[in-house]
Amino acid sequence: MKKQPRLSFWQIWNVSFGFLGIQMGFALQGANVSRVLSSLGADLHHLSLFWLAAPVMGLIVQPIVGGASDRTWNRFGRRGPYILGGAVVAALAMFFMPNAGIAVKIMPPLVFGAVMFALMDGSFNITMQPFRALVADMTPEEQRNAGYSIQSFLINTGAVLGSILPFVLTNVMGVSNVDPDGGVPSSVIWSFYIGGGMLLLSVLWTVFRTKEYPPHEYAAYKGLDVVSKEKKEKRTLLGFFKLLKETPKTMMQLAVVQFFSWFSLYLMWVYTTYALAQHSWGCPITDVKSESFQDAGDWVGILFAGYSLFAAIFSILMSRLANRFGRKTVYSLALLLGGLGFLSTYLFSGGDLIHLNLLLTEVDVPSSAALWMIPMVGVGIAWAAILAMPYSILSDSLPADKMGVYMGIFNFTIAGPQIISGIIAGEILRYFFNGEAIYIMVIAGVSMLLGAISVTFVKQNKAVN
Repeated sequence: MKKQPRLSFWQIWNVSFGFLGIQMGFALQGANVSRVLSSLGADLHHLSLFWLAAPVMGLIVQPIVGGASDRTWNRFGRRGPYILGGAVVAALAMFFMPNAGIAVKIMPPLVFGAVMFALMDGSFNITMQPFRALVADMTPEEQRNAGYSIQSFLINTGAVLGSILPFVLTNVMGVSNVDPDGGVPSSVIWSFYIGGGMLLLSVLWTVFRTKEYPPHEYAAYKGLDVVSKEKKEKRTLLGFFKLLKETPKTMMQLAVVQFFSWFSLYLMWVYTTYALAQHSWGCPITDVKSESFQDAGDWVGILFAGYSLFAAIFSILMSRLANRFGRKTVYSLALLLGGLGFLSTYLFSGGDLIHLNLLLTEVDVPSSAALWMIPMVGVGIAWAAILAMPYSILSDSLPADKMGVYMGIFNFTIAGPQIISGIIAGEILRYFFNGEAIYIMVIAGVSMLLGAISVTFVKQNKAVN
């Protein structure tokens, strides 16, 4: 096997740079889609069902794209065509989704918004899955921790920018935060425009600045045989279920950790706006359009930017910590801190309005809402680890010629818990908590703690070919 060359810092940076824009879009989706759908008429207790579009699209798209990218090579490379194609569709969906009013003659705005959400998330998945495999393709084993840590840093930097966009547009640039007709505010619409543009530009940077290894060179670096055409055709007929049967044990063990982690994250993305509006702003359960609710929505963007910033900072240290103390130790402790962060949100409720000087402008928020930034430290550390450690651990146990398809199959461990969460969360909120969303955050905390415990049962393998 020919030794794969080490990459410079900037080469690794370029490999993952597209994630900056992708995560801007993903952050705008996470912090604002519940708000957009509510403005279009979605009910609080049914909101998690709309969010099912995200994991369902991932469940369908990622294995297909992963397997296809394993067998692709053209002028844009191996993973590049899918990264670029997904980015174009995602940007278009971002441009259209908050403008559901334009579709009233074709379909109800809420249906149009849901369709655009599904399309946007599906194209995010088309783009993101090859990015995961691209890091494993391009980095030698000794740079794998660094590769995924840099990716995590760029992901979270993009998330910070995406999360604060509505707040900046409202409080710094004076864009309206309330639609007079009860629709989607202009600040959210323009945020989606800017996010879509940044997504395209950053992905173009990666596609044109990263030179993927041609098939024969890649095979030499990964210790693979040059597979004949007949053998390739035979291999494709082995089928999806045979791949599942051959799934490495490490992936199955990580699936348990992923279940608890992503169950928590889904609850956070869907219900944080409601939990904060009710618990700190004192909004009634039925309130989804008042100025206070919109202010809470803006502050959720700041909180999400906060946890993304803490995740970006931790990502800088994570590679060194993993090299010194081990991936599993860092992973488990990070999830522990995330669980404690979610649980502690219950402690911060009500409070008088305080003045904060943020981003060169003064804003009024309840004191408890400001204190929610403390739990975001733990959530951010957990998020950084979730984005990097599972893939770093997993990549060493996967055959190089099936890296893409197995990374796609691994997305089942992300989509599955979100689907389960989406199906049951609304009913739990309705029948057990009477619509008080703060208790959903407590459930998220318990689930994340179970994830931290589950890491201890993961067995790491040596790289395989």
